[in-house]
Amino acid sequence: MGVVRRVNRLRLCAERVALFLLGLNSLRDLAPVRDRTGRIRPRDTLLFCTLRNERIRLPHFLDYYRKLGVQHFLFVDNGSSDGTGDYLAGQADVSVWRTSASYKRARYGMDWMNGLLNRHGRGHWCLTVDADEFFVYPHMHTRPLQALTEWLDGCHRRSFGTMLLDMYADRPIAETRYQEGQDPFEILSWFDAANYSVDRNGKYRDLWIQGGPRQRVFFADRPELGPALNKVPLVNWRFGMVYRSSTHNLLPRGLNQVYDDRGGERACGVLLHAKFLDLFGAKAREEIARGQHYAASREYRVYEDKLTQGLSMWTPASTRYRDWRQLEDLGLLSSGSWA
Repeated sequence: MGVVRRVNRLRLCAERVALFLLGLNSLRDLAPVRDRTGRIRPRDTLLFCTLRNERIRLPHFLDYYRKLGVQHFLFVDNGSSDGTGDYLAGQADVSVWRTSASYKRARYGMDWMNGLLNRHGRGHWCLTVDADEFFVYPHMHTRPLQALTEWLDGCHRRSFGTMLLDMYADRPIAETRYQEGQDPFEILSWFDAANYSVDRNGKYRDLWIQGGPRQRVFFADRPELGPALNKVPLVNWRFGMVYRSSTHNLLPRGLNQVYDDRGGERACGVLLHAKFLDLFGAKAREEIARGQHYAASREYRVYEDKLTQGLSMWTPASTRYRDWRQLEDLGLLSSGSWA
C-alpha cells in the first residue's frame, strides 16, 4: 500500500509540474493591451477571468466585484470583436491581455489563467470566475470579501469552495431581455432548490456535483453528461499551484478538500450563474461554429437544439431567489463556524 501511495503522489506531482509549465509557456500567447499589475498592492484581492465578446455584461460585473472588495482585475480577451478589450483597457483597476490563440488548445483558457495566477497572483487571495458567474458567500451584505479571506487565513484554509447555481427567468430564454448595466438577477430570479447529486473523487479529493436545471432540461435522457457544478474559485495562491480541470479542481489536491469529512460542516459559497439570458442563443451559435469548447462544443449543440423550441426553464417547482440566508436554509451554502 505504501508503494502505491508513493507512486500516486509522484504521478500527481508530475501532472502538476506539467500543467504549471503549460501555464508559463502559454503566456507567450498573450499580448498586453494594458498591464497595470505594477499597481497591485501586497494584500490586494485579485480577480482573474478569460472572456470573449462579453462587453454588455462588464459594467455590472465590474461594479459587483468592486463592491465585494476586489482591488484588481486581470482579464484575457480571447479575440473579442464587440469592444470588450477596449472597454477593459479603459478601467483603471484592470489589466488586460489579448490573444487570438486557440481556446481549446489552451485547455479552455485554463493554461492562460494558470500562467497569470503564477506570475501575478502569488501571495494573494485570487478569485477565478467567468463573466457570467457572481460569487455569493455567508454574511456578504455586512462583511467585505477581505473579512472572509482574513477568517480563512485564521483557520489555515487556502481555498474556498462553491456550487454553481444556474439562475433562470419565468419566461422563455429568448425573451429574457438583458440591458447593459442591469443586475441580471432582477430577471434571472429563479433556481432549482433540489435535484442535485454529489460524489467524492478519491484521486483528487474533490466533490463532483451535478444536477439542477441544465441537467433537468438539456440532459434528462443522459444525466451523466450534465455539467459539473462544483467550483473552487477562491484560492490563496502560492507559486506552483494549478487549476487542473476548469475551476472544478486544483493541484495540490489538498486545495480541493473544501468540505469536512469528520462530520462537521465547512463554510462554503455559491456562484450565481447568469447564463440564460436572451444573449445566450447567439452565444451558443457562435461557440458551435468556433468548435473551441469541450467535446466538440457538445453542450452548446444541445442548448441550440432546445432553444429553437422556445424553451423556458421555469416550472411550478422553481424557487425564487432572495439572499444567501435562503441558500443556507436550503443546504446549498454554509456559514459553517464563521458566525
